Amino acid sequence: MYQLLKPLLFQFDPENVHYFVTRNLRRFNRFPGGATLSKALWGVEDKRLEREVFGLKFKNPVGLAAGFDKNAELISEMGNLGFGFVEVGTVTPLPQPGNDKPRMFRLPEDEALINRMGFNNHGVDVAAERIAAYRKSLKPGQQAIIIGGNIGKNKITPNEDAVSDYIKCFDRLFDVVDYFVVNVSSPNTPGLRALQEKEPLMHILNTLQQRNHKDGISRPILLKIAPDLTNEQLDDIADIVKQTGIAGIIATNTTISREGLTSKHKSETGGLSGIPLTKRSTEVIRYLYKVSKGSFPIIGVGGIHSAEDAMDKIAAGASLVQLYTGFIYEGPALIGRINKEILNRK
Repeated sequence: MYQLLKPLLFQFDPENVHYFVTRNLRRFNRFPGGATLSKALWGVEDKRLEREVFGLKFKNPVGLAAGFDKNAELISEMGNLGFGFVEVGTVTPLPQPGNDKPRMFRLPEDEALINRMGFNNHGVDVAAERIAAYRKSLKPGQQAIIIGGNIGKNKITPNEDAVSDYIKCFDRLFDVVDYFVVNVSSPNTPGLRALQEKEPLMHILNTLQQRNHKDGISRPILLKIAPDLTNEQLDDIADIVKQTGIAGIIATNTTISREGLTSKHKSETGGLSGIPLTKRSTEVIRYLYKVSKGSFPIIGVGGIHSAEDAMDKIAAGASLVQLYTGFIYEGPALIGRINKEILNRK
């Protein structure tokens, strides 16, 4: 069904289409029987898909990557489509509009996207309230989907004060999310990637770890990294995970590389995602898994457009996978195809 609509949708501005599709998805799920139909069409329910990773139980290993549901508006709907977990954000302490439009571009010949959204979001307070409302809406005995909170800094916050923004987001979301992701790897906030250097990154992660307890509860903290890091930098990342005791890594964010692109928008600034990222993100997963000897979990994301792409990342060392651009190009059926392939290989 989605593949029949896609040629029409791809005629319009991608950001406008995103809001059109998600708005109508919410309406469909609120219509009597809509949620049940979504689950019937796309969900794959099987106990053999369950995974326990960094102390959390996922109903299946296929998640929605950050960036799609920036403001925690689609948690129920994404669960009904068959995702095993949803990562909201990136959220910042204060609301911000993001970069000037247009700021998202399709590269259909390359099966890719370029975005320079710039952490546009309604702010951490709104996200926290919406996640809390989702949890309150659950019926007795109904299991909540695993929710991750992807946190960043506001554009106006200088890097030397960045830790305060991460603290604000961490504290505000602590009671409502299941895990955290520290995002210092987006190319669309000026200077953000400088925080991937070892010293500032250690400071942020150690500070969050020191606050990571409340009434005997702690939350897994993961770090999302860029695909453009060298092997030496990846060695540092593995060492940072060990030294700070964080739960794991998400590999990878979007890339600033434009190698091999053919589409007309190939020169737009921003982060590139989709098929051109498939190989590199898998290489990063494989390298980190090897150098760490599998000592921490890795969530694999980047260029997953087929079940085979997901299986390659799992074979390289990923415990879980996430979709974004592949979800846009292939539609919700991709979630089920991946889960069915996992079952076929049992």
